[in-house]
Amino acid sequence: MREARNATLCLLNRVRAADRLPPLRFNAKLTRVAGQHSRDMVRKRYFAHDSLNGRSPFARILAAHYVPHHSSWWLGENIGWGSGGLAQPIAMVRAWMHSPPHRANILSRRFRDIGIGIAAGAPVGGRGATYTTDFGSHS
Repeated sequence: MREARNATLCLLNRVRAADRLPPLRFNAKLTRVAGQHSRDMVRKRYFAHDSLNGRSPFARILAAHYVPHHSSWWLGENIGWGSGGLAQPIAMVRAWMHSPPHRANILSRRFRDIGIGIAAGAPVGGRGATYTTDFGSHS
């Protein structure tokens, strides 16, 4: 999974570089939150930004103490899953780039940090990989 996370970050930063944007940096707190969400979706067989217990991406990220007290912040999330060749990082990044809301997160100048969580398995069918990318920035 580490190789897939690194490949995903490399691909995302390549896309950002083409638009003259600074690279995203791995953040341990965002990575932990993203990984937990991907594993939760696979384990409980759902596909959504909000967890089955109703927690939004923002609630999960804020609970992880990514955002310091009394600071301004920007957060975003992309999720995706695929099987076979569509489970590979290049296919996932390509799919996100063809989706306007996902593309907007990837190319946002506001985001500086990223957490990438990839879980083996899919919310439907069981085989494949499930991705969560949590984007953030704070002052």
